[in-house]
Amino acid sequence: MTRFIALRAAWAIPVLLIVTFLTFWAVKSATDPVASYMRINVHATPEMIQDYKEAHGLIGSTPEQYVRWLKSFFTLEWGNSIKGNRPVWPDLKAAMGNSLVLGLSAFVVGITVGMTIGIVSALRQYSKFDTAATGAAFVGISMPPFVSAVLLQVFFAIMVTQWLGLDKPFLPVAGVYPPGHVGFDLGLRIQHMILPITVIAIQTIAIYSRFMRASLLDVKDSEYMRTARSKGISERKVIIHHALRNAMVPVVTLGALEVGGIIGGLIITERIFQFRGTGDYLLTALGNGDFPQIMPLMFIIVASVILFNLVADIAYAWLDPRVRLA
Repeated sequence: MTRFIALRAAWAIPVLLIVTFLTFWAVKSATDPVASYMRINVHATPEMIQDYKEAHGLIGSTPEQYVRWLKSFFTLEWGNSIKGNRPVWPDLKAAMGNSLVLGLSAFVVGITVGMTIGIVSALRQYSKFDTAATGAAFVGISMPPFVSAVLLQVFFAIMVTQWLGLDKPFLPVAGVYPPGHVGFDLGLRIQHMILPITVIAIQTIAIYSRFMRASLLDVKDSEYMRTARSKGISERKVIIHHALRNAMVPVVTLGALEVGGIIGGLIITERIFQFRGTGDYLLTALGNGDFPQIMPLMFIIVASVILFNLVADIAYAWLDPRVRLA
């Protein structure tokens, strides 16, 4: 197992460097940081432009610029944004914190409910519960986040509010906190997260319920399961100790990859609910062509995806030892 992990980790490093170099080249080509600087600072002199290039390592070939940027990234010298001249790290840290809290909360809710529904559906195949869960899952998978988000906003902000005769929305439909709020308030934070979490969890529940059901049905009547039953082991123990462990393999892989993508933000949901996470941060930075803001986040996104791919490989090998021999 140690050799397996070491080999996978060794491969992750060159993959990270290659992908982040290509990302650096693509983002730099698309945003042109010097042109963005000149567009925002219309009175910039040639000397100011040259100073900007030198300060941000934008001199020399693209590989040379990438190496200088990489050094700055690992020494946490991320500089300031082009628009507003604000330090990059504080805003990025706040955005990542919001996305992680929202994404992980929705993931925990979605995978817990989804896997539970999938297990029950597989154990009660073709029952009324299974039929209802299958139909609901197809609806959940087919419904885009922007549709469910708008429907929930209309229902809770308008309909429920009118029914109850309230002077403000029954549930908040925008923001991390109410406008003008200062400091941390757990109650307000949870209220503002209920609808975004619901939107994200709808598809998560649908996907994991279908994956878990299909995976468990594949192993439930397999040969080693029949062998376990023939030894007199109770059906409950057979399901828990044999079927679930093997059925979890594809689900764990999918889950690890999904967690790795959370740091990239939930762009549609965050923008609709004006939730200031990395998705909203990235769209704003792209709109401004703000290379100093975009690139650190892109590196973190790539690194997190590669890291959780590694986690998925390790989890896969732990659940199915045959993978270690591949």
